[in-house]
Amino acid sequence: MPDYGTNKKLVSKEVNYLGRDFTDIRNNLIEFAKNYFPNQYNDFNEASPGMMFVEMASYVGDVLNYYVDNQFRETLLQFAEERKNVLAIAQSYGYTPKLATPASVQLTVSVEVPAKNVSGEFQADLDYAGVLSANSTVTADNGTEFTLLDDVNFKASSSLDRMDVQLLDPGSGNVPTLFRLTKKVLAQSGTRESEEFTFTNAKEFDKIVLSNEKVTEIISVTDSANNKYYQVPFLAQDTIFESEQNTTLNDPDLGEFETDTPYLLKLIKSSRRFTTYIRDDNKMELRFGSGISDNADEEIIPNPDNVGSSLGQGVSRLDESFDPSNFLKTQTFGLAPSNTTLTVTYNYGGAVEHNVASNSIISFARKIYTISTEGLDATKKASAEASIKINNESPASGGSSSETLRQIKENAAAYFNAQNRAVTKADYITRAYSLPQKYGNIAKAYIVQDEQLETDGQLQVIDGQVIDTRTATKQPNPLALNMYLLGYDVNKKLVALNRAVKQNLKIYLSQYRIMTDAINIKDGYVINISVKFNIIVKRGYNKNDVLFKSIQVVKDFFAPDKWQINQPIVLSDLAYQISLVDGVVSLVPPEVNNPNKDLILIENKHSVQNGYSGNVYDIRTASQEGVIYPSLDPSIFELKFPNSDIEGKVVGDR
Repeated sequence: MPDYGTNKKLVSKEVNYLGRDFTDIRNNLIEFAKNYFPNQYNDFNEASPGMMFVEMASYVGDVLNYYVDNQFRETLLQFAEERKNVLAIAQSYGYTPKLATPASVQLTVSVEVPAKNVSGEFQADLDYAGVLSANSTVTADNGTEFTLLDDVNFKASSSLDRMDVQLLDPGSGNVPTLFRLTKKVLAQSGTRESEEFTFTNAKEFDKIVLSNEKVTEIISVTDSANNKYYQVPFLAQDTIFESEQNTTLNDPDLGEFETDTPYLLKLIKSSRRFTTYIRDDNKMELRFGSGISDNADEEIIPNPDNVGSSLGQGVSRLDESFDPSNFLKTQTFGLAPSNTTLTVTYNYGGAVEHNVASNSIISFARKIYTISTEGLDATKKASAEASIKINNESPASGGSSSETLRQIKENAAAYFNAQNRAVTKADYITRAYSLPQKYGNIAKAYIVQDEQLETDGQLQVIDGQVIDTRTATKQPNPLALNMYLLGYDVNKKLVALNRAVKQNLKIYLSQYRIMTDAINIKDGYVINISVKFNIIVKRGYNKNDVLFKSIQVVKDFFAPDKWQINQPIVLSDLAYQISLVDGVVSLVPPEVNNPNKDLILIENKHSVQNGYSGNVYDIRTASQEGVIYPSLDPSIFELKFPNSDIEGKVVGDR
């Protein structure tokens, strides 16, 4: 320390950093003066000029500490109070706050087409059926606008997109003239808007601001050359999930499944991408990358040499963690738009008022309907186009206003904790069920740990002979999971999924699974069954009526939606449900083929010729104490033909 020309060394002075409010700071300053300036100042009277300066300094310190504390609190999601800070922190966590939530509603759409005679049988002439575009909009009685989320194709029916065909006009002489085709489609509230933004010279991390508030969804972003820009959660991500129509032309291998799986999920790479950011004024920013035309190609195109580039001592240091996918990353974080015009199409708006009542959506605001067949009768074609009707048989739901600050905090914390990853078996099941329907129909999902054979022991040579003393046992494989899946056919019967759905699911799960997890997608097993029971009816009750109600209880018990893979049949539960039917006194064990005298007899139906799965299963061996267990291979029980596979009898009254 310098002595400033004196022979005395400067004395190191102790400073108390614990005092943060006015009183503590004042007391600490007084104590400091007494300790280090006892001869220079000792007048600590409240009215002295020195105390005025002490208290002024205490005041300034108290105010500064308040703002320091407050600013620190505003950096923490839990304690932040200013809206702009809550929005910024939530988005840094990867969560996008909802400025508004649109309402969703299921619409019933119908069209009338003429009849045609096919080999003496009258059918709906699907040549006059067309496609109602997803860009079509409808309006509710209160003026709320809804946009269709998918195309409505009246030319085809599948398990994914079922169509009801109804004879509308039998005509004279039993010669039908009209059929009504009916389908269901989801629609979402909100107003669709398109804006254009002109770019000249490229700017790093350029951004644009949409003019409307409460944007709920970015539909598309395209430039003047019709190049598409993709929305990503962060600019470093250059792998994009793209939807592609499933046709033989697009995919010769999977095109045969286009009816049940109309779209394929593709993983592509794109340098044209953007992120979104919610501003404090409830408007949305679109932010682009930093790549410009002067950048070297290796800065725009991912370079495999980047593998291990994040390691301080090269790829030879395998004791450090690194991401093997680094070669996918670029230095530019995507291209910056230049010398072009971007067209941004988006939806905005949402409120509680959008939850409109049932039967309130009956008119089109914009109807885009296309009949592709050429050479049709002009009058019949015009009549079909004019016959399109819509209605919402159930009310719209889900619409709400902007999230409150409290809701943003809670949702952002939950999103961050989830890490957008599938870790547990339940995570994978949830993700499988959340696969968008246009990529396939997953009705049942079950997941177990994969197993591998491990050999214990060795080959031994005894008296010149090789003796194999090894034993093989199944051990869990920690690196693989087996996911068993089933879907519905057009009649809501369980079937194996086609290859297109499996591929879509595999690609879909790839963005959520942990790198060390391998997912083996397999078919679940269906065990078809029949049910037999006998009942005694109370005197005075109509036996046929009681029996009909009892059979209906069995149908409801085995309804497909209520059953999951590897769920056992508890016969006592079914017997209890039948006993609750008004008029049933008791159940009596069926006599035929029932050595265990079960109150309800369950039998396996496996004839492929009769439409069953072909899986043979020993129900009797699998039964223990009134519970029928599924097979070790993940399987599900199905009452496939309830009208014929339920046999109930009234054996008396009492």
